This record gives sequence, structure tokens and C-alpha cells, in this order.
Amino acid sequence: MNDDLSQQLKYLRLKALLAHWDEYLKLAAQKNFSHDHLLRHVVEQDYQLKRDNARQFRLRRAAIPEPLVIETYPFARQPKLNKKKLMALYDSLSFMTGHQNILWLGRTGCGKTGLATGFLIHAIHHGYSGRFVSFAELIHELFQSVADHSERKVMRKYLAWDPLVIDEIGYIPIEPVQVGLFFDLMQRRHKKKTTLITSNLGFSEWGSFLKNDHLTAALIDRLTETSHVFNMKECVGIRGKLSTPDESRPQNTPS
Repeated sequence: MNDDLSQQLKYLRLKALLAHWDEYLKLAAQKNFSHDHLLRHVVEQDYQLKRDNARQFRLRRAAIPEPLVIETYPFARQPKLNKKKLMALYDSLSFMTGHQNILWLGRTGCGKTGLATGFLIHAIHHGYSGRFVSFAELIHELFQSVADHSERKVMRKYLAWDPLVIDEIGYIPIEPVQVGLFFDLMQRRHKKKTTLITSNLGFSEWGSFLKNDHLTAALIDRLTETSHVFNMKECVGIRGKLSTPDESRPQNTPS
């Protein structure tokens, strides 16, 4: 390949073609590709590279603290968890196409965050742009946005993520203005975007940290109207039993 062609390919951002030019020509000669077959092969390779790069970018933007996947969840240790229902949602992606919420409620350490993370990663692999955020971090950012007058910008950001994982609702008490901001976000996402929520508290206990019976009832009503709720209060603790995917093995991850 001469320098002019190399520069042209760089300008066109055809990275796969630039990196594998000689390899493609050799393969075409060995397999006696027609011109049409060779061109299709080149286009497909560059297309797959761009899709994979986009998927990796979405994963980085999701700010996932630990990339746990559903394949590592020890379902055998959780007979009280409705695996059939959970995997039907996961495999069909109906929670995304139907703009449905999923809530996991249960004791600390039973794997709620791992399941929510697995669903988030699965959605990202299928082309969606999601985000992981702890409830404490979300509430702090929303509250801070009022102080620095960036409320509209921050709200718009969290309204855009689909799906949005909100982890560990209920671990911190919040002030009335924060309750209002959180309710506003949830109401504006209602039936438009998917929200995945974990909490160590049952719905009957949410009033203890939201401190507003009217908004608590309204929030639970919004969240559960189009939601799937997994009650994990009888599930056992499995902290440390989850693992990240083996990077040495290819993952079936369409983008």
C-alpha cells in the first residue's frame, strides 16, 4: 500500500481496511474471491469494528462499578428467586421495548446489584445507551444542580439514559427538596424510559426515608404501574459469589 492510499483510508476512518489491507488481498487470492465478495467482506469487517467500538464506548459511559453479567449469577443458591420470569425478561428484552421498570427489593448482599448490572450490560450489548448510578450519587447531583443552576442540564442527562440503573434506594435519608427532584425525574421517565432499581427496603418502608407520605404513594404508584417487582427478602446473602466475565473467552454480545 502506498502512502497516498494509506492517508486516504485514514481520512475516511476505514481502520479495519487500513490495518488488514494485505491480509484481505491474501485471503481473496487464496479463496478466489470475486470482486463483489471481496468488497462485501471488507465492508462487513469495518462495519463490525465500528459497532464493537461503539458498544465499548457505551459500556465505558455507563460508569458500571463492577461489570457483572447474568451468566455469573448463582441462581442455584437462590431458589426463592423467580429465575424463569427473570430470564424471560432478560432474553426477550421486553423490559426495554415496553419501557418497563424492574425493581429488586431485598436484603443487603443477596445479589440485587449484580442482577441490575447484568440487565444493564445486556441492554448496552443490544444497542441501548444506559447508565449506572447509586441513589446517593443521583440525589447529590440533583440537589447540587439546584445550587449551581444546572438543574435543567442534569435532569435532561438522566432523562436520556435508557436504561438507568438506580442502585440502593433507601440507604440515605433525603431532604424534601431532594424528594421532589427525585419524584420529578421518575415521573418524567414514566412509560418513556426503562429504570432498573434496587433497594434494601420494601415499599412499606419507603416512607421512612422519603418522609412524605403523599409523594411516597405517588412514586410507588408510578414505579409499579409498568414494572416487574422481584421480592428477594427471603433470598440468602451471596456477596463475593458473583464474578466478572472471562475476558479471554469471546462473549455473545451483539451491538
